[in-house]
Amino acid sequence: MLFSSLTFIFLFMTLCCLFYFISKPKIKNIILLIFSLVFYSWGEPKYVVLMLATVFVSWTSGLLIEYFDNKNKYKIKKIIFIVSIILIISGLLYFKYTNFFVENINLLFSAKITIREITLPIGISFYTFQILSYIIDLYRKKIKVQKNLLNLALYISFFPQLIAGPIVRYETIEDQLNNRKEAFDKVVAGVERFIVGLGKKVIIANNMAFIADTVFDSKMLSEYSTIVLLVGIVAYTFQIYFDFSGYSDMAIGLGKIFGFEFLENFNYPYVAQSITDFWKRWHISLTTFFREYIYIPLGGNRVKKYRWILNMLIVWLLTGFWHGASWTFIFWGLYYFVFLVIEKILLKDKIEKIPSVLRHIITLIIISIGWTLFRANSLNDFTLIIKSLFTNFNGIGFKELINSTPDIIPTIPYFIFAILFSMDIYPKLEIKYKKSLTYYAVKKLVLLLIFIFSIALLVSSMYNPFIYFRF
Repeated sequence: MLFSSLTFIFLFMTLCCLFYFISKPKIKNIILLIFSLVFYSWGEPKYVVLMLATVFVSWTSGLLIEYFDNKNKYKIKKIIFIVSIILIISGLLYFKYTNFFVENINLLFSAKITIREITLPIGISFYTFQILSYIIDLYRKKIKVQKNLLNLALYISFFPQLIAGPIVRYETIEDQLNNRKEAFDKVVAGVERFIVGLGKKVIIANNMAFIADTVFDSKMLSEYSTIVLLVGIVAYTFQIYFDFSGYSDMAIGLGKIFGFEFLENFNYPYVAQSITDFWKRWHISLTTFFREYIYIPLGGNRVKKYRWILNMLIVWLLTGFWHGASWTFIFWGLYYFVFLVIEKILLKDKIEKIPSVLRHIITLIIISIGWTLFRANSLNDFTLIIKSLFTNFNGIGFKELINSTPDIIPTIPYFIFAILFSMDIYPKLEIKYKKSLTYYAVKKLVLLLIFIFSIALLVSSMYNPFIYFRF
C-alpha cells in the first residue's frame, strides 16, 4: 500500500486515526502496531512473519546484552552482540543478494547453479538498518534496553517509516514511544506536511517518471538524440528527488499526527555547491547511519591518508550495494567515492575559490550523470547513453518522441514545478512572512489546492510508480 493511494488516504488513515484518537493512552501503541502490521500485510502478508521474527531476535538479543552487561560478563555480551548482528543481516543478505551472487558465480565460473527467484520483502533494507542501530547503540550503552516487546515491534514496524524510511534511530524516538503528547497543532502540521509530500509525489514525481521511463526503457535507446536523452536524464533527476523526498515528507507528517518527531531526511540537495554538500542534504538518515556505524568505527578521517581513502571506499561500496543487487548500483557507489576523493583530498580548499554558480552547475552535472547510472537498466545501457549524449546529435529528436508518445505532452509543463520546488524558496518565504496573516491564508489555500489536484490525478491515472518501494 502506497501513501499516495486513495485506499491509504481515505480508508486506512481514516480508520487508523479514528481508533487511535478514541483509544485510551495505554493502548495507543497497540493500535498503531496493529495498523502497522495490517499496512505491511496489505501487499505481502507472508513476509510479516519474517519481520516479526527479526523483531523477536532483536528484542531477545537486547535483553541478553543488558543481562550479561550487568553481570560484567563482557565476553558473553560481545558474543551475543555478534550473533545477533549476523542473524539480523542474514535475512537481508539472503533475500536481497542471493540471486545476484548466484548469477555472477554462474557467469564467472561457467557454473549452472539454479535457484528459484527470491522476492525481496518490502522495506527490508530500511527496517533491518533500524534494528541494527538499536542493537549497536544498546551494545555501546547509548540507549536503554526496550523491555516491552510490543514497543520495540512498533518502533521497527511503524508504518510511516516502514517501507522507505527515513531510517529512524532508536535514540530519536526512545522517549516518544511512551511519553509523546498529541496536540491539535501537531496534527495540523502533520497533515500539512503530508500534503506537501503527496504533491511532490503525485504532481511532480509521477509526471517526471512517465518521461524518464519512456526514455530509459525504450527499445530505441541507442537511436535517441542528445536532446531526448538530456530530457530523460533531467526528468529522472527530478523524479527520484520528488519521489523520495515526497515520501519522506509524508512519513514525517504522518509521524507528527501521532505525536512522533522524526528527523529531516532531505534538505534541498539540488542547491548543493559540491558533492560533499550534496550528501549532507540527500537521504540524511542513510548517510548518518553509514557515518555512525561504518565510517567512524573504521577510523573516519582521523587516520593516515591511505586508510582514510580505504574507509571511504568501503562506505561507498556498501552504500551502492545497499541500494540494490546490481552492478549499476555498485558502480554508482564507486562513482561518488571517486568524486569525494577528488574533492576532499586532491582539491581540498580549492573548491571554495571556484565561483558559486559554476560550482553549482558542475555539481548538478555530476549528480545527473550519477542518476543516469543509477537508473540505467544495465552498465551497457549507461555507456550507450553517455556515448550518445556526445555523438548522437541527429538521432530521434524530441518532436519525433512526442509524435510517437503523445501522452508526454501534458507532462512537460511540470518541469517548471520541478525546477521551482527543488530550490530552497519556500523556507526563505516562511522565515520572511510567517507572521503575516496574508501569507498564512495563501499557504492554507495552496495546500488545499495541492491536495485536491493530487487526489484528482490519483483518480484519473493509474500511473503511480515508487522507486524505493523494494529497497
